[in-house]
Amino acid sequence: MQKCTLALGCFWKPEENFKNKPGIIQTEVGYAGGQKSEVTYEEVCTGNTGHAEVVRLTYDEKIIPFKKILDLFFKMHDPTQKDMQYPDVGTQYRSEIFYETDEQKKAAEETLSKKNPEFGGKIQTNISKIKNYCKAEEYHQRYIEKKSI
Repeated sequence: MQKCTLALGCFWKPEENFKNKPGIIQTEVGYAGGQKSEVTYEEVCTGNTGHAEVVRLTYDEKIIPFKKILDLFFKMHDPTQKDMQYPDVGTQYRSEIFYETDEQKKAAEETLSKKNPEFGGKIQTNISKIKNYCKAEEYHQRYIEKKSI
């Protein structure tokens, strides 16, 4: 099993979109990329922690390769928006691929280079080594499923 962590706006919808894809074993929402190892939703909402809202996937690489996950990533949000996704504005809603291995970094860079012309060269997605990931509060996990939104 592999893990990857992706920021593509508010974490509720991406978790919902990824959870039933073949090869996705587990989804979890959380925060990554900031200065502290533990943060709360309220802290992240200030925009001062450096964290992004993320979905963390555990997946079977034999069923769904990382590049396929990246293709889905670019289809699930607008990577040309800087520090926002649709109505949600702030650095916590940025587009970012957090890699865990050199292979993931290479795949992310290759995929971004391939996709950028499709988006008129305007992709704003960051590619960064994962740091300071922490799981979001329980009430955020499977939020759409719980609320039947």
